[in-house]
Amino acid sequence: MIRKFSGNGWFSWLFLLLVLLPAAAMGEVPSLDELASKVQSKYDRAEDLKARFVQVATFKTMGRTIREEGTVYFRKPKRMLWDYRVPSEKKLVVNPQDAWLYLPEDGVAYLQPTDSLLKGKMTIRFLTGLGTLREEFDLSRPPGGAVDEKGNYVMDLRPKNPELGITVLTMTVDRNTFLVTGFRFSDIYGNRTELVFEDTAVNTGLSDDLFNFSPPPGTEIYRVP
Repeated sequence: MIRKFSGNGWFSWLFLLLVLLPAAAMGEVPSLDELASKVQSKYDRAEDLKARFVQVATFKTMGRTIREEGTVYFRKPKRMLWDYRVPSEKKLVVNPQDAWLYLPEDGVAYLQPTDSLLKGKMTIRFLTGLGTLREEFDLSRPPGGAVDEKGNYVMDLRPKNPELGITVLTMTVDRNTFLVTGFRFSDIYGNRTELVFEDTAVNTGLSDDLFNFSPPPGTEIYRVP
């Protein structure tokens, strides 16, 4: 005999389907130590990495939000390339000696020693294999819980040596691969930044040549200490 759901029964069943079953399907959420160890192990074994990225920065004092997109490449040691394509082109190219920020629309490039650039950049140090999560951060669960709406893991990172007024970063980690899928953070001025990584590929054999840069003729070069 076929019975009809009553209204209350239908919504109760839907609640169980959407809330309880996905939680059971995900399995047990790893502890902070387990999660940090799995993420660290993943990046310790990665000699190189590339991913598409979306960066959204909201500047409170300006009342303005800027969205940028491109592709990022990392290679150990001390090599990275942020190749911005949308809404305008620019490049941040880093190798063991030099760090270049090139703005083709302005015809300028900024040159800085790599060690000076990386000295205080904790998340970049981790992604390039120069730092570890436990050494650089205190770990905790975010107020919103240990998983996001997609079932991926989330944890808060509090820098042991805060930089640029940033006291906490929230890291999102893919629950299947343990690759970082994004960061979000705010500074003391209320500015917010969210960085999302997509289509991440590890150990594809990136060439060192990718991280070399020579500014085109006519580029005005500014040296940064």
